[in-house]
Amino acid sequence: MFFDTHVHTLFSSDSAMSMQRAVKRGKQLNMGITITDHMDIGYPTNGMYIFDTKDYFNTYEKYRSSKVLLGVELGMRMEFVEKIREKIIDCPFDYIIGSIHVINDIDLSWSKYYEGRTKQVTYSQYLSSLAACVETFDFIDSLGHIDYICRHANYADNNLIYHEFSEYIDDIFIKLAQNEKALEINTRRLRNPEAIPALLKIYKRWAKLVGKLVTIGSDAHNASTIGSFYAEALDLAAFCGLQPVYFKNHQPEYIGKHSEIFNTAKL
Repeated sequence: MFFDTHVHTLFSSDSAMSMQRAVKRGKQLNMGITITDHMDIGYPTNGMYIFDTKDYFNTYEKYRSSKVLLGVELGMRMEFVEKIREKIIDCPFDYIIGSIHVINDIDLSWSKYYEGRTKQVTYSQYLSSLAACVETFDFIDSLGHIDYICRHANYADNNLIYHEFSEYIDDIFIKLAQNEKALEINTRRLRNPEAIPALLKIYKRWAKLVGKLVTIGSDAHNASTIGSFYAEALDLAAFCGLQPVYFKNHQPEYIGKHSEIFNTAKL
């Protein structure tokens, strides 16, 4: 079964999608979905990107099935690792994505994170933070959107280029593998054809260096983008020799063969 493993609903501060709409869209696509609402403990705007886990499960447990799984996207920050662990350790999540959205109390979507600083400086700080977190956050299942910073930076070339940051990327991948974690293919970046060559090198390095497992998620915040660019992600994974999985009760379940539409001419 195909699974979109990164979907946000009303429990995320930046999503207005109801669970009912998400489930309906999954059925239309004949695709499983994993709900992964945001939990960024210590977010600089008080009350945002946090939810009550008891309320979450009380509200969503009735929807849970073989095709609807319940997860969370954790905003990883070293200064809050124990608070985060305590918050989620006893919760019956199927799947935990680890991501970084905030550094030094600045959301990476805010322009001030980049003001007066070079790409080398901001990307190096972001990647070194990722490396520290994936080593410490041993309770995540997959590292979310390694190239998240590329969405918001304002440089001439926002792409995460492997040879420019190879030491950082290799360090992240080695630590992920040591903790037996997966790496996410976040399909939002596949909307941009110019991003694909850079992404290809990163995922090929993951395959060559240590990794094999990848999760695929649309990062959907509305029903229309659930499953978007999924076939392209499957074929990117196949081209790189990676195995797509989804997680149920924190255990990887294999996803079927790729659709063979990902033309290497695109790369």
